Amino acid sequence: MNGLATVLIVLGLFLLGGVYSFVKQGMGKSLITLLSIAAGMCLIAGVLRLDYWS
Repeated sequence: MNGLATVLIVLGLFLLGGVYSFVKQGMGKSLITLLSIAAGMCLIAGVLRLDYWS
């Protein structure tokens, strides 16, 4: 099950990269907030899943 945790962590980091890019471009605050929440949820779920199955 570590594969799923890895995918969640990589997806969360990818979304954080999107947040960084959108902030630099000056995109809308609602889109940045939504991506930040999604990235945080993916990272937290991946770390918790990794911790749980290890």
